[in-house]
Amino acid sequence: MKILSTFLKRIINLFGAFSTDIGIDLGTATTLVYLRGEGIVLCEPSVAAIYRDTGVPLAIGEEAKRMLGKTPGSIIAIRPMKDGVIADFDVTEAMLRYFIKKAYPRKVLFGPRIVVAVPSGITEVEKRAVKDSALRAGAREVIPVEEPIAAAIGVGLPIAEPQGSMIIDIGGGTTEIAVISLGGIVYSRSIRIGGDEMDAGIIEHMKKNYNLLVGERTAEAIKIKMGSAWPIDEKLTIEVRGRDLITGLPKFIKAKSEEIRQALEPALKEILEATKATLERTPPELAADLIERGIVLCGGGALLRGLDRLISEETGLACFVAEDPLTAVALGTGKILEEPKFLKKLSLVSSF
Repeated sequence: MKILSTFLKRIINLFGAFSTDIGIDLGTATTLVYLRGEGIVLCEPSVAAIYRDTGVPLAIGEEAKRMLGKTPGSIIAIRPMKDGVIADFDVTEAMLRYFIKKAYPRKVLFGPRIVVAVPSGITEVEKRAVKDSALRAGAREVIPVEEPIAAAIGVGLPIAEPQGSMIIDIGGGTTEIAVISLGGIVYSRSIRIGGDEMDAGIIEHMKKNYNLLVGERTAEAIKIKMGSAWPIDEKLTIEVRGRDLITGLPKFIKAKSEEIRQALEPALKEILEATKATLERTPPELAADLIERGIVLCGGGALLRGLDRLISEETGLACFVAEDPLTAVALGTGKILEEPKFLKKLSLVSSF
């Protein structure tokens, strides 16, 4: 039976040459798909709109995100990923199937081989759920890779060298902090704090200070336009619209950039504490390397104004934002596909 299984696997891999390979950054807020030989071909919100009674998807991705907070009673718009892991198995499967088909619409005999990035702190059960979802969505083989490794490869860090590299990947649901050397993670921290927590801080600030209820999309827009981790010279204001919690009527207020920064402080404090804890557990020889090499920021959260300066001031190390922080993880999965040596060095699978 074992010989037959091995033979069938080899046959499938042989015919897999007529298929394709795909890298997926399955994020809480955004999903990116890398197609081998073509690069990143898809970047859409990890959102699905489904019929409440049947659970059948109505829209997925960008179209579904526009429905958040605006659906009638018969339709709900949800994010099936929460804190970097699957919260709704069936919707995640449908979402993956849609993204795979949209990224590679051509019909093939066998499904694609997929390298999918997963948070370093997830359990084996959660990792199994990701693999099962991808397999049921049509993949012939699923190879999980830890997000810090994929991100480090994506930004071009020399992770295979006997030198310390540190990366902080701030996503929508999680922040991954890792020190990497010789192709592996020496020490890492994965906390379920990210862009979503920053948005929640803005929502809570509006409730507490203005009795104003705003939605997730509004909070995210405020964060992108006005958010900062470090005091900025220019004093900005923004008009915020929502619903008055006392009267129940539509209302708008004007908020200052300084108070938005204060609303983000609790989430940023958690990230800073995890960063310092990681540095405290880093072996001294690698810590010495970090003095020279610094810290690299990636993920959507890296785009927050002044975050690199805040981390630099708090740690005493140089901090740099990756050239394209949003695509770092997806590019990393792609490089693994394009250069099989990465799989061998990282010992992700026994063969490629």
